[in-house]
Amino acid sequence: MGILKGIFGGSDDERTVETDNYYNVKPDDAIDESGKSKMILLEPRAYSESYQIIDHLKNRKTVVVNLKRVTATQAKRIMDVLNGAVCAINGDIQKLGGGIFLCTPNNVNIEGKISDETDKKEEEVKEDVEW
Repeated sequence: MGILKGIFGGSDDERTVETDNYYNVKPDDAIDESGKSKMILLEPRAYSESYQIIDHLKNRKTVVVNLKRVTATQAKRIMDVLNGAVCAINGDIQKLGGGIFLCTPNNVNIEGKISDETDKKEEEVKEDVEW
């Protein structure tokens, strides 16, 4: 292990990724004069609109994305791009419902989880079965 550190330099503690490079604004600048931050609601109708969502995330704005107006193939492509962008900025994505997702930058914390219909069905099956 010491040889690898000698070749690549640094220690394990120095491997933190600097995600602030990806943002257009600093966390303090994301809040307006009234002390509030913005949440954007978007319904993309084409794959090309996914970059508008990424721009909002780079400006440290929370985005709720409704994918019900696109085909399943387009929705998958949009989510692939959003997952990559959110991973790059160290943000988070949570599913709120069928085709509706909450995308947040790293200055927003999401607590809790909304259960899905499939989660409820699995719990009902577990209750019916005696272990």
